Amino acid sequence: MRVLIVEDFEPMARAIGTGLRREGMAVDVARDGNEALERLAVTRYDVVVLDRDLPGVHGDDICRRLAAGQAQSRILMLTASGSVTDRVEGLDLGADDYLSKPFDFPELSARVRALGRRIAARTPPTLQYADITLASGSRVASRGGQRLDLSAKEFAVLEYLLASAGRIVPAEELLERVWDEAADPFTTAVKHTMYRLRAKIGDPPVIHTVRAGGYRIGES
Repeated sequence: MRVLIVEDFEPMARAIGTGLRREGMAVDVARDGNEALERLAVTRYDVVVLDRDLPGVHGDDICRRLAAGQAQSRILMLTASGSVTDRVEGLDLGADDYLSKPFDFPELSARVRALGRRIAARTPPTLQYADITLASGSRVASRGGQRLDLSAKEFAVLEYLLASAGRIVPAEELLERVWDEAADPFTTAVKHTMYRLRAKIGDPPVIHTVRAGGYRIGES
């Protein structure tokens, strides 16, 4: 899942980003409204965590533009005000969810994941292929009833491949959707992560490499 955090308070932006990355999400950060619009113009985000009171372009204006443009990105609006009036205003602007500061990180993370699943044709809570089962909410993957000890990135790659339901997924697509802007496009991160993931999943292999194409779950 690719997430954009738009938050001008640097310690909060850093804390949210660190937390979501630990859960396997690809996270970019914008510190003001202008930077947010620049990023949104070139990258498709699943979820935008949007502070309402931003320097530059106000969060309300960003929300309106996303809604008017019929973007697929889901919006979780953050604000220091928790009044009913403010929540209603935020939702009327086009936000999909609303969270008042201060908040507990587990709640924010759960809401981000819920919003990601609401995008059309998004992944269901539980994914399965053969004897492999992955539960997105509990962050547990298993094979034959035995839990797989996966890193956050390995889990995210497996989740994306399972959600693709046998479709060939190019390495470039994995780099864009599972990693974030800090990833070097010339890196071997995808190849190395796939090597470790395959080793942990074990035999018989379920992730197949398609020559000059990418990777897919299912028959080669």
